[in-house]
Amino acid sequence: MAKLIFRLRNVPEEEAAEVRALLDELGVDWYETRPGPFGLSAGGLWLRDAGDFPRARARLDAYQARLRERVRAEREAALREGRAETFATQLHARPVAVLASLLAMLLVLGLTLALPWLLLR
Repeated sequence: MAKLIFRLRNVPEEEAAEVRALLDELGVDWYETRPGPFGLSAGGLWLRDAGDFPRARARLDAYQARLRERVRAEREAALREGRAETFATQLHARPVAVLASLLAMLLVLGLTLALPWLLLR
């Protein structure tokens, strides 16, 4: 019976390609489902034989640990060198968009806090 090994929601194509290559390297039989047309399903990579899952999961976990460390190191280097996008750089680059987002958040927070009180009066 098939078993989902990797969800493709919000995954960069580069990472998905690396996971596909990892599954091919392991020699497991897998297939891919694409996202649905209305965004209800995300798509994913499936193993045809659930017996391959423990071995594939172990390799995938090791890959993701290496990826996590690499991305964290790149982020730290970008912060040290001043290349990383921060709140301040976003505010400087797009002040209207950032302020509009903050106002929208405050509006939602205000409605969340005030609406129950107003409805229960």
